[in-house]
Amino acid sequence: MAVPAPLTQTVNGWLRVVPPWTLYVLGALYMGWLFWRAATDVALVEPIDWLERAYGLASLQLLVATLAVTPLRRFAGLNLLRFRRALGLLVFFFVLAHLLVWALLDVQALGAVWADIVKRPYVTIGMAAFLLLVPLAVTSNDRSLRRLGGAVWRKLHKLTYAVAVLGAIHYVWLARGFALEPLVYMGLIAGLLALRLPAPRAAAA
Repeated sequence: MAVPAPLTQTVNGWLRVVPPWTLYVLGALYMGWLFWRAATDVALVEPIDWLERAYGLASLQLLVATLAVTPLRRFAGLNLLRFRRALGLLVFFFVLAHLLVWALLDVQALGAVWADIVKRPYVTIGMAAFLLLVPLAVTSNDRSLRRLGGAVWRKLHKLTYAVAVLGAIHYVWLARGFALEPLVYMGLIAGLLALRLPAPRAAAA
């Protein structure tokens, strides 16, 4: 693990006085602001589609932030571990909002929702990512950690990696053609997952 530099130590000191619940407040405010903009901004040609994509993008950004917690601690000494649970739950809430906007405001019919899941691969992948998020959200509490045990809980929460990969593929596929932004997110997620791989052992002399 990297030894924290003086600046990093100072930042860590500041972060220790910030309660994790502030992330939930900021997340709720941002989610509400996006909804308000979609409802009131006359410049938006397709406000429902814009809101759906905005919630999806926010969830992917939060997922990248969640994956970055461990590498930042390992390589830069920046300790954000106390915020990781809040980041992970915000991922779930924004994905849920993304799903609800799509199902209730965009598609607006249960049969059409099911048809999209079955017929459109990028929707299938997105739904798979959401279903994997559900057990992670349900067990993101101290009681579940105690009941499952640390080893089982950690194995379960490695599903986050699969969610990240599926989310990146969903975004790239949704773009329908070459688009730089989805590829950037896929590259970030691939890089952050690669940093978790064990370092290769040095060859014996």
